[in-house]
Amino acid sequence: MNNALILIIEDEPEIAEIIGTYLSREGFRVVTAGDGTVGLAHHQRLRPDLVVLDIKLPGQDGYEVLATIRRRGDTPVIMVTALAEDLDKLQALRIGADDYVVKPFNPLEVVARVKAVLRRTIARDTGQMLRVGPLTIDPQAYRVEVESADGAVTLGLTRTEFRILAFMALRIGRVFERSELVDACLPEGEALDRTVDSHVSNLRRKLAAAGADGMLVGVRGVGYRLDNAHGQ
Repeated sequence: MNNALILIIEDEPEIAEIIGTYLSREGFRVVTAGDGTVGLAHHQRLRPDLVVLDIKLPGQDGYEVLATIRRRGDTPVIMVTALAEDLDKLQALRIGADDYVVKPFNPLEVVARVKAVLRRTIARDTGQMLRVGPLTIDPQAYRVEVESADGAVTLGLTRTEFRILAFMALRIGRVFERSELVDACLPEGEALDRTVDSHVSNLRRKLAAAGADGMLVGVRGVGYRLDNAHGQ
């Protein structure tokens, strides 16, 4: 992981240099771009392992850059920006950001966030197909299918909903505390227990609509459990 290539797209040279210096000290390879257009060109040519992305950029802004990266694939992206409003954060996460750091920041925190996101990505990329009751979970394609009498139904899950489901499927029947789900599945900028409840509620609704009602169970005062609906 420490040899990973990190692309920093940031128009303030001092900030780009600080982030790059701290990442380099940890053994990461670093390349920088001062605007969105150059950043996207670097992303396409170099295929970095992770992108650190500002929002306010010359030319294409960070939201446009993020949307283009998401159309290309699943490269992890951490937003590092002075925009601290919840709406800005939610928009970035909705488009597909993996994490969100607000300026001013501690460079060591950015390094820690980079390592955490890369750990999750490595776990996803090396994951095998999971089958739980009527569910087939593909960690590499971020796809979940529910088998029914009428055939397979593909669930339209957000990245965080997928992470929660895949994480719980690795230990079927175990009760997970909310704090465990926060640490393992949620971007640090979104890490609140009540946010977990919201994601789980949406996930339960989507499972029920696809014919897998009752698989994701709330355990009062503790957290959540994924049950094998078919008892296999």
